[in-house]
Amino acid sequence: MIIFPMAGLSSRFLKAGYTQPKYMLDLAGRPLFHHTVAGFKKYFITETFVFVYRNIYETGSFIEEQVFRLGIPKEHCQLICLDAPTSGQAETVAIGARSLPEQRDDPLIIFNIDTIRPDFKLPDFVNDGHCDGYLEVFEGEGNHWSFVDPSPLENLAKQVTEKVRVSNLCSTGLYYFSRTSDFLQAYASTESADPRELQGGERYVAPLYNVLIADGRKIRYNLVDAEDVLFSGTPDEYQLLLKRDGNGELGL
Repeated sequence: MIIFPMAGLSSRFLKAGYTQPKYMLDLAGRPLFHHTVAGFKKYFITETFVFVYRNIYETGSFIEEQVFRLGIPKEHCQLICLDAPTSGQAETVAIGARSLPEQRDDPLIIFNIDTIRPDFKLPDFVNDGHCDGYLEVFEGEGNHWSFVDPSPLENLAKQVTEKVRVSNLCSTGLYYFSRTSDFLQAYASTESADPRELQGGERYVAPLYNVLIADGRKIRYNLVDAEDVLFSGTPDEYQLLLKRDGNGELGL
């Protein structure tokens, strides 16, 4: 199962004068949504694609049209409409995961709808069954990411932090759990907490790995080149992508 949480407010874009959610904005003649989901084309006929979205801007009809154009079989898509904002990405994902209880023992991939990861493929160590979960990371600057504090052994994570810079290993926003039930168990352990008291001030996915690490689970990280990931989560990042596309740099 691959879950794309789409319940964010796009507040930075609205404040910057945009009149649509960021996943509807154009890049290279197609919506950002198209480019994000197309990055997972290898899994179109093997995985269930779950889109958890808010009932705004006719998003449901938009998603249906886009997944049809992408060629994802209808039986491999699940659309979950929310009537109100959530307390964070982790809650949005939990709503999606709980909607498919028959897949609780199956792997779970989570990815941001505002990031493009062309030609994504799971790393070999996942297929070999050598981890209980992993984060995809790149070497970056700034404090506004999720971070991995690495162990010197086997690319293992000692801890995962939200907007607390413990290393230069920044999350791309791609999270993997070998069992959906592991994610739900970790989420349930923090569900009763006030989101304002959690790291980052809302319910983020990344810190949930710490629950599994404390339980002795093997959480790894996979380092990729920063150039392999295209971010569009802020107006500045989106404008940079437009500029790069205009210069013929993206190849989308």
